[in-house]
Amino acid sequence: KMSGRPIVSVFDHTKANTVKGEVKLPSVFNAPLRHDIVSEVHANICRNTRQAHGINFFAGMKHSALSWGTGRAVARIPRIRASGTSRANQGANGNMCRAGRMAFPLR
Repeated sequence: KMSGRPIVSVFDHTKANTVKGEVKLPSVFNAPLRHDIVSEVHANICRNTRQAHGINFFAGMKHSALSWGTGRAVARIPRIRASGTSRANQGANGNMCRAGRMAFPLR
């Protein structure tokens, strides 16, 4: 028997290689592939494998730093407590400082 649609085998789910019957393949499978739809579906499926990420809670806050307070004509940002290094007295921990924390970190 000749058909306009291909015939596919239906396998028995209880026995691995036993053919239970044959059916005509639906005509929708004869339609040409649209590569724009295929690429968009592939991109959207790949988005399901992404994982949430965030920063360490203490990132940028691991310095021994205290504010000098007011009265010294400098900003009230915490400053590194050190001596004998170029990092001494530099601002720390703030989002505007070098090696400081993020302004609004991911949670």
